[in-house]
Amino acid sequence: MVEEPRKRARPGRSPAPAGRTARPRQAEVARLAGVSQATVSLVLADKRQGPAISEETRRKVLEAAHSLGYVPDPAARRLAAARNDLLGVFSFTATFPTDVQHSYYPFLVGVEREAAERGYDLVLFTGSSTGGAGAAGPDALSRVRLADGCLFLGRHAPVEELGRLVADGFPVVHLGRRDEPAGLHWVGADYVSAAREVVGHLAGLGHRRMVLIREDDEAPASTDRERGFAEGLEAVGDGSVFRSADPERDLTPERLRSWLADGVTAFVAEETDTGAAWRALRRAAADAGIECPRDASLALLGSPPADLADGPEPTGFDIPRTRLGAAAVRMLAALVAGEEATEPLVACTFRPGATSGPPPGAEDH
Repeated sequence: MVEEPRKRARPGRSPAPAGRTARPRQAEVARLAGVSQATVSLVLADKRQGPAISEETRRKVLEAAHSLGYVPDPAARRLAAARNDLLGVFSFTATFPTDVQHSYYPFLVGVEREAAERGYDLVLFTGSSTGGAGAAGPDALSRVRLADGCLFLGRHAPVEELGRLVADGFPVVHLGRRDEPAGLHWVGADYVSAAREVVGHLAGLGHRRMVLIREDDEAPASTDRERGFAEGLEAVGDGSVFRSADPERDLTPERLRSWLADGVTAFVAEETDTGAAWRALRRAAADAGIECPRDASLALLGSPPADLADGPEPTGFDIPRTRLGAAAVRMLAALVAGEEATEPLVACTFRPGATSGPPPGAEDH
């Protein structure tokens, strides 16, 4: 006679009673322990608030649960807590940044790691893949309420839609400084100090006239970089700002040559998710026959786009994207828990690079 193989019980719990096909319920635990179902719920949830429960009662409930093989239903626990243990991530780029070469990808690495550490799952909302949050109408962001809270990232965000979420008390965190809507929580990098340090480095090499090249909008990341640029020049020289909606069209070799003739010796470009300013500066300098850093110094307020990683490493700073992503999750988790949420600005790391040197003729003085 062949003996039937026995089913092994999972470690840490008793095998289910013979013949049982359904999950044991709290009501059965209550009957076996001789207590109310409410008492079972409090003991199994390890809640110490409310009615006092003796240690003897707790022991009876836990022993009954163990003998029945009771395991809490995760779906029921989430419903009871009015939470899903889900955090949303929504990008305002036209395509969600899943390419490892995309500048947003390291943010997502930090988000995923911190969320996993805190026991949250992530939901990636794809409304942006249809052309941005505004493309789907005034309620395009309503789907994010499926999660317990949502993290937003992107250079441009719809203020009114985010404002409705904030006004409703829905936990929202924007990755990057954002002044509107009022009450919006955000985490960001210290672009002001980082840009000021880059300009200070150029000034230390002897540069006194510089031009900042940036996109033509009021994105906080751009205005912070411009502020740092201006502060860095306050005591050592003067500079101008070239703003363009299309730097790759408007920044011509002729314009660079005219700046050089006017005494400019260093050009600084901002980094954005498009990389347009740095791409335009590199192309214009090459087309103008400007050898860097012999004829002029170049600097980038951020990290170069992956497709422009060839050539000498640019002077500038690196953005701690992974750390920013983790900080955003910490803040969002605190908001979901109903706690006060604050995160300090994250410092950027100066990068000496190889595109800066003394201005032309400095060795003659």
